Amino acid sequence: MSFGQHKPKEGHFIHPLKVPLVLSGTFGELRSNHFHSGIDIKTQQREGLEVVASASGRVSRIKIQRYGYGKALYLEHENGYTTVYAHLKRFSDIIEAYVKKQQYAKETYTIELFPKNEGLYFNQGDVIGYSGNSGSSGGPHLHFEIRDASERPMNPLLFGFDVKDTRKPLIQNVFAYAISDSAHVNQSQKKVKLKLYPQKEGGFKTNEVSAYGTIGFGIETVDRLDGAYNKNGVYNICTDYNGEKLFELDFSKFSFSETRYINRLIDYSHFKEERKRVQKLFKEQNNPLSILKNHNNNGFINVDDDLNGIYKIKVSDLEGNINTVSIPIKGTKDSIIHKDSICKTPHYIYHDQPYNFDENNISVYIPKHALYEDQYLNIEVSGDTISLHNDKVPLHKNITVKFDVSHYNAKDKEKLFISYLGYKNTPQYEKTYKKNNVFSTRTRALGKYTLTIDNDPPKITPVNFRDKKWLSNYKYLKVKITDDLSGIKNYRATINGKFILMEYDYKKDLLVYNFDDNINTETENNLKVIVTDNVGNSSTFESVFYRKVKTQTIESTN
Repeated sequence: MSFGQHKPKEGHFIHPLKVPLVLSGTFGELRSNHFHSGIDIKTQQREGLEVVASASGRVSRIKIQRYGYGKALYLEHENGYTTVYAHLKRFSDIIEAYVKKQQYAKETYTIELFPKNEGLYFNQGDVIGYSGNSGSSGGPHLHFEIRDASERPMNPLLFGFDVKDTRKPLIQNVFAYAISDSAHVNQSQKKVKLKLYPQKEGGFKTNEVSAYGTIGFGIETVDRLDGAYNKNGVYNICTDYNGEKLFELDFSKFSFSETRYINRLIDYSHFKEERKRVQKLFKEQNNPLSILKNHNNNGFINVDDDLNGIYKIKVSDLEGNINTVSIPIKGTKDSIIHKDSICKTPHYIYHDQPYNFDENNISVYIPKHALYEDQYLNIEVSGDTISLHNDKVPLHKNITVKFDVSHYNAKDKEKLFISYLGYKNTPQYEKTYKKNNVFSTRTRALGKYTLTIDNDPPKITPVNFRDKKWLSNYKYLKVKITDDLSGIKNYRATINGKFILMEYDYKKDLLVYNFDDNINTETENNLKVIVTDNVGNSSTFESVFYRKVKTQTIESTN
């Protein structure tokens, strides 16, 4: 099926907010380990704006989680498409009541629901929720998606949304790569940054490049829309050599199953070193991305001695604004001054074969296809710490790291966990599986791993109240929870022994109970909050507050 054959006509979907359509993020934008699967719509730095159904449909899925999309709604439409609305502050009243009933029944804040016959059908334009900043959102906005019948996200801007964009994409940097063993660019086998010169007629041109062998190029580029300063992703990049089309990146649609291959598309080591994403304009092995189109010779060019050519890059946005780079290439077989040396180690891993490492009390299993290509890895063990090469090499699949902890006493093993040593060797909790004397974790990041003991329980602090205070006029009860090492695993709160729903905002370390739930039914109320970290350390906070009696409206289970 082609996209065009099944694209709804313009106007089928409407803008899900009642404010001007200004974007802070575009479809396909390059993010950490994934492509952005929707558009981020600005909410004027506010929360609580009405979010409406972009098309008529029923609520097919509701998900609330600490991270990720936070509070998210999924609407299924008669044409088979699904729209997604994420980072919400709350849902519309009918959805909110349905969700809270399920949360109280299951006694949990995080929940995933798949309504069937609950009557949660909305017409186009009906209010379904209110914008917010929940989950991993970096600021108030609405994340909006359109997915096809196979759950593949599609570029919403292809459906007739009017976003003003009169600016051409920005081309920030261009790099040349020597690919084959004998190849070189400007007498170097290492990556070469090319200087960009603006042209009167528009676009850029570089100095003449002296090259030989198989080479490729990469580009650092972003788009800026009118009315926003955000650096967004571009829609299309295509290249040609001497007028013959070589390579194209087209951000119209992709599948979630392929999104992690972004780490094969970008220059991953450059990103780790510079925190800037360079898109490689060639297709290497083990890169099945469907956004790559019309690749002739996989985007590489073969430069022969004494043969010259012109390599061109064209970057476009959806409004047809274009920026270009022209790179003159002179074929010259020359001496190589800057050689790209390979650091050989005892551990050479074939990407299509599994690899096992076992030394002292630590073992590592690398499954086949965890790496994108064959390469040497530097693996060293020192005491209870293993150094797995460095994080400049991407992993596509999980590897398993195991520690034999038989030399620890029983008490220490209870509080022991596997940590990743991040910035300044700060330990970061990794989900630790414990089986007898073997602790293991599964990870998709190379770097340092070690064993860490956490003996300190979480901290619980009241925010907007104190013990034995009257709270009759309060709408919310707020408690701050923190843990300095292994992190918070779960929490439970009760009033007079009855479960209460406290929403968790991990960015603010805040638990919030809404008195509208009417769980407290006595004048004198006993609040109890229990918080547990990832190794089982637990803290309990108890307080008494007073409040006028109100009728209970939500059933709770003990």
